[in-house]
Amino acid sequence: MSVPFEWLCAGQEIFPAMLDAIADARDSVCLEMYIYTDGQVGRLFANALLAAAKRGVRVSVLIDAFGSWSLPENYFAPLIAAGARVRRFNRLTFWRFAVRDHRKLLVCDGRVAFVGGFNISDEYNGDGITSGWRDVGLRVEHRELVASLAVSFDKIFSLADSRNRPLKRFLLRRHNVFQCDVPQTGHSDLKAGSFKKLLRRDFAAAKDVLIVSAYFLPTYRMRRALMRVARRGGRVRLILAGRSDVYLSQLAARNLYPRLLQAGVEIYEYEPQILHAKLICADPVTYVGSANLDIRSLRLNYELIVRFRDKSITAGAKEIFEEILKHSRRIEPEAWRQKQNWWQRWKYRWANFLLTRVDPFVSLRQFRTKK
Repeated sequence: MSVPFEWLCAGQEIFPAMLDAIADARDSVCLEMYIYTDGQVGRLFANALLAAAKRGVRVSVLIDAFGSWSLPENYFAPLIAAGARVRRFNRLTFWRFAVRDHRKLLVCDGRVAFVGGFNISDEYNGDGITSGWRDVGLRVEHRELVASLAVSFDKIFSLADSRNRPLKRFLLRRHNVFQCDVPQTGHSDLKAGSFKKLLRRDFAAAKDVLIVSAYFLPTYRMRRALMRVARRGGRVRLILAGRSDVYLSQLAARNLYPRLLQAGVEIYEYEPQILHAKLICADPVTYVGSANLDIRSLRLNYELIVRFRDKSITAGAKEIFEEILKHSRRIEPEAWRQKQNWWQRWKYRWANFLLTRVDPFVSLRQFRTKK
């Protein structure tokens, strides 16, 4: 009997497992990615999907038009010719570029699924220490949860090209958390509620909070919830990006350091490679999926997160956190304060303003338009 959940860390574990699942598929393959690039890894997946389609498997591929903008329009032409369905979520126009499907999901035969922060791109291929970006994924063989994830793919896929149903798309974006109590069947098909509301509730009851977040820019209420954990005697540890592919996001996150450190929150920065992982443990609850703790994931993007309330899942998450922590540098409050000059503080504040005020304003305007 196979294990219903398996943690996968970094591309060298994630990609082979996903490719094996596609190779073993006999009925259906559903792939949803924010970023898909034409590199070595992308070609491996394209060939695996094509082989599946040629042996009669129903193949459906959904990529985000913004995240995968570099992918040639005819890239999947052989796959489409073999009978597969391929769509780009919210094709790019001047007024619609900011509405994004940030979900990452692979479901094969309604039997096995993969969730996490990974994209299909060469940057992720490695161990996350000596090479490749650091990420976290989960292989799922929990029957009811996989079925719910498959249904969620179908709903997003059906709306990929829609520009005339903004309310339906808005509601689908808000309900993005799947709950799974193991070994009980505790999933909820797109009805668990919003990510930020569940997180705040779990932080309010937690004594120990562990967070790995590639892009960290939570709302004021979320930051306050984290600081309250530390102030009431709990422990909050954050592992954030020491090296980032989005420099503006890193600057904005560092604008929050002083108050968090003052409240007793421990902050670490991962140094060996670019950090792209998304993992939250508010003992005994664990979250894994595509969402960062930033404004986009909390308010704007279409995301996919699985919420577990299980000791074995939490134990695995803690092991991963401790392993990442070994390669991270702690930010000491006094040393950090002395190190910052007015120019750095100015950059932090402006980055914070752009990502918390300007980006949401523009994105929500674009979301509401029907053009």
